[in-house]
Amino acid sequence: MKMRYQLAVACCCLPFAAWSQEGQVLVPDTQCTITLPVPMMVDPNATTDEQASSAPVTVRADSSQAIAGVSAKFQGDVKLRQGNRAINADNAEVLQLEQRVLANGDLVYQDPQVTITAEDLTADTDKYNATLSQAKYWLHGQQVHGDAKKLQITDDNNIVLQGGSFTTCPAEVPDWELKADKIIIDSNEEWGEIYSAQVRLFDTPVFYVPYMTVPVSDKRKTGFLFPSFSTSTKNGVDVKAPFYWNIAPNFDMTITPQVMSSRGVWLATEGRYLTEQHAGMVNLEYIGNDRLSSLTGSPDRYAYSWEHSSRLDNGWRLHADYATISDDNYFNDFDSAISASTDNQLSRVGEASYFQENWNLGIKVQDIKVLGDDQDPFQVMPQLSYQYRMPAFYQGLDFNFDTELTNFTHQDNSQLSAIRWHMEPTLTLPYQTPAGSLTTEMKLMQTFYQQDVPSNNSEPLYDDLDQFVSRTLPQFRVHGQANFERQLTFSGSPYRQTLEPQAQYLFIPHQDQSDIGVYDTAQLQDDYNGLFRDRRFSGLDRIADANQLTLGVATRFFDDNNQEKMRFALGQIFYLSDSEVSLPNESNQIQQSSSALAMELDMQAAEHWFLAGSLQLDTNAGTTNKSEVTLDYRPGNNKLVQFSHRYVPELAIDEETGEFIDINQFGFRTTWPIAKDTYFVGNYYYDGNLNRTVESYAGVQWESCCWAVRLTYDRHLNTNYSDSGFTTISQRDDYDTSWSLTFELKGLGSSGPLGVSDMLDEGLFNYRRPYYLKN
Repeated sequence: MKMRYQLAVACCCLPFAAWSQEGQVLVPDTQCTITLPVPMMVDPNATTDEQASSAPVTVRADSSQAIAGVSAKFQGDVKLRQGNRAINADNAEVLQLEQRVLANGDLVYQDPQVTITAEDLTADTDKYNATLSQAKYWLHGQQVHGDAKKLQITDDNNIVLQGGSFTTCPAEVPDWELKADKIIIDSNEEWGEIYSAQVRLFDTPVFYVPYMTVPVSDKRKTGFLFPSFSTSTKNGVDVKAPFYWNIAPNFDMTITPQVMSSRGVWLATEGRYLTEQHAGMVNLEYIGNDRLSSLTGSPDRYAYSWEHSSRLDNGWRLHADYATISDDNYFNDFDSAISASTDNQLSRVGEASYFQENWNLGIKVQDIKVLGDDQDPFQVMPQLSYQYRMPAFYQGLDFNFDTELTNFTHQDNSQLSAIRWHMEPTLTLPYQTPAGSLTTEMKLMQTFYQQDVPSNNSEPLYDDLDQFVSRTLPQFRVHGQANFERQLTFSGSPYRQTLEPQAQYLFIPHQDQSDIGVYDTAQLQDDYNGLFRDRRFSGLDRIADANQLTLGVATRFFDDNNQEKMRFALGQIFYLSDSEVSLPNESNQIQQSSSALAMELDMQAAEHWFLAGSLQLDTNAGTTNKSEVTLDYRPGNNKLVQFSHRYVPELAIDEETGEFIDINQFGFRTTWPIAKDTYFVGNYYYDGNLNRTVESYAGVQWESCCWAVRLTYDRHLNTNYSDSGFTTISQRDDYDTSWSLTFELKGLGSSGPLGVSDMLDEGLFNYRRPYYLKN
């Protein structure tokens, strides 16, 4: 058993907002808002008035004394305004010759950026600046306020605080604040520079910082982020010191050196770019001479990834996704931004596609690295594809033509290589009305193979392969669906029920395909929607013969708000003749009268109860092929109790015993408030076949508008591909156990917001609604 205890204190916000795939800024929502001490006297959405210094000063007061062209004194509920700024005070004096305004007594200053209360004010109406003493300030539109012995508003609308404070806590007496000799808040960059600062918790200083910068909005700025500290038996003392580089408005980079006393220095770099037509991210991680590495040879370990997509105006689309790691256990040992410890493969894909109104073409290269597997899949180097569509080209017939030319290679020179050319012209006669549809389809599938079997290969399966293979198969398919509905009343409430029966006949003649290698083909699952596919295998290396009738029916219930309250679907394939095509060394020929009976259910059982599940029942043998069921109780936000069960027979083989291993997994997940601002999140998954726990996770989080603290515990089966017993499933008992404590000052410190939603994503199995569990 491995034990790890981690304490992490985050002390600085990331100075940039997350980017969505569309390049939009994601701004976190908050219910903690700061209330201004006075109503707004100016338009908060107004822009800075470049002519404000030349605008006249208007004054209203209970009484006044004036010397024409020299000065004027005002008393009693004084209201001054110049351009888009306003001053309220008990007393004020306007010195026209000096172009200054003096004010005191219950004083309030306001412009579109800030509201300030102070003892007195001196303002320059020419240079458009002001100085206030014993001030308190509130930034508009930002969760920032504080006080200062002396506050200056410069002519470029920046705020300079002498002997001031800075906090994002809405309370008048904040839980945390920064007290500094000098604070400069840049209104254009929306960034604060803080000199000689104390970080105080409940008015108690906890540490000192000579200089720091903090964001007052979602704008980004180059600089060091606050370091984080942790300790664990796995890595020893762990120190991170991230540096953020704001290269341009649409380019940035985060460089994070991490010193681990037990391993060495680990460096992680993440770069992002975004333009009107291109977006992407590059990650590079490296550690030299990992002292805990069990690798033979070089102990240097690394990971690299690049994701890119382009949408060009001339119809071209580009996509690249590449990742590589030094060893299969890299993700198990490091907190990588590239992947997670539960991911067992790396995909490398490069695609270029060109789209026009009726046709498109593309070129793709693909390589997949399967972690822990000695034999990698075939590489696609490259694949050329072309699709042509001509709807209603003759008497209502649609014509489609798909073709692809693929070159399969392998990193192992003793493995097969092949070139495959596939053509698929299709004629479709569609008929569709609101009451139903009928689609008749005829297809001709022509495939050519040129296969190269290495002379040094000893695999007996390759003995029957031919160098040149030509396969021609026609396909005929008819699919019909009807839509019925009726009104009914249940428990006094009106509902609309639909009945959606559908049927499909599929015919593909048999052809022996044992002389073709398997390059990209696997058997597909027979869920309800899968029953109506025209293929039993993915890829093109096996096209199963078929003479079958598929029947299915679905029913839905909608309330008077047109919200779906229940859906139930049931379907089965009836084989009119046996299907003899199978994959090598696999018994997936069909010699029975019908397929598994596939059922799906998704319903709101009661006001807060939701039931979902799927079942594939072998009616011939009376056994279950697959089942998933989930029961959710969701009475409100951040309130969840979920029970789940998943069963998949013969999913894997224990290499030591040679026996099939079933997945028989029970799950429990919950998040619930246990006190004011305190939430509990827990996961528990149990393997009923091997009678052991797969994962236990529990977390408690206390959160306020000012700060949050989280304590979590996690214990799960460890993944170690270098362990000789890893494939001996029944003997695996290596657990990874960890404790972690995280503390966050909101507005001052974290690399991401703490919340119940991200706790639900912790652990091996993410929360899924309604019942889809992560494999």
